[in-house]
Amino acid sequence: MRIDVLCKPEGGKKCERALAVVREALDNLGMEAEVHLFRDRRKMIDNRVYVSPALMVDDVLRVAGRVPSVDEVERILRERPRYLKRMQNVA
Repeated sequence: MRIDVLCKPEGGKKCERALAVVREALDNLGMEAEVHLFRDRRKMIDNRVYVSPALMVDDVLRVAGRVPSVDEVERILRERPRYLKRMQNVA
């Protein structure tokens, strides 16, 4: 699983809080993931994200423009395996 936190280069404490929330949610669930913090305007534009911070899980935009709560991130991460299993049955 890959989790990207996208921020503007001048993004301050919001980006760090979003990264801390993601790490806390992963610890609570006992999951492992690649977590990346990008402070790059070009990466944001390539992903059509214009507000920061933004949270992308496996290249799918899930949250933009605010710092999500730990519960919200946990819910997003719990939904992911069900989605993959459901898609596996279709293909």
